[in-house]
Amino acid sequence: MTSTRLAAAILVASAAPQPILAQSATAPTVQSAQAQVQAFTLDPLPYPFDALNPVIDTQTMTLHHGRHHKSFVDALNKAAAEDSAVRGQSVEALLAKASKLPVGIRNNAGGHWNHRFFWETMAPASRSGAPSPALAAAIDKQFGSLDQMRAAFKTAGTGRFGSGWVWLIVKPDGTLAIISTPNQDNPLMDLAEEKGIPILGNDVWEHAYYLSYQNRRGEYLDAWWQVVNWAKVSDRFAKAAVPKR
Repeated sequence: MTSTRLAAAILVASAAPQPILAQSATAPTVQSAQAQVQAFTLDPLPYPFDALNPVIDTQTMTLHHGRHHKSFVDALNKAAAEDSAVRGQSVEALLAKASKLPVGIRNNAGGHWNHRFFWETMAPASRSGAPSPALAAAIDKQFGSLDQMRAAFKTAGTGRFGSGWVWLIVKPDGTLAIISTPNQDNPLMDLAEEKGIPILGNDVWEHAYYLSYQNRRGEYLDAWWQVVNWAKVSDRFAKAAVPKR
């Protein structure tokens, strides 16, 4: 079996549903409550699963969205049915008080928000475009050039030990910065080491790239710029709360 086929088999097996255990007498009540509290939804991708080929292959997109992202949504809906701290809350509200929540809710809220943001950050290569003049000027001012910003982004992404994310954010003082976060954390969480408004972010968990790139995370980060949706990123930058100087 080739390494790619083996990796695919591992991904599928790791995401497979767990065996159904015998239900207790209270299970119908929990299930009924959960059915009424479907507050979190898995939105369709804004493009077909094969739209980002060859940068991100079809099988990776299918598993990443339909298995990994879905698992966060399902876990949040289960928590909303069982925990008043989650019920009726938006995912953004959960991020804002992540330090006060159980780690499982923190991870699932972060996973849901991060992936929803990630899908919208990308577009087919033919529609990738370029940064707006305002964003391009801010990038040049902060990093020297777009190429230098990409290099700093790659350094942060490859330097993230284990699993996590790398972000381009607007800091509270209005300047741009590149940071990385572990696991499913993000810069909107109240416990973030460096807070800011994300305008661009990439998933550097291995399941995001392993089928095509194996352990070559840097190669994945280089190729990824071909499918960045610069119109969306530029719109986020324009809407960020940039203080007047």
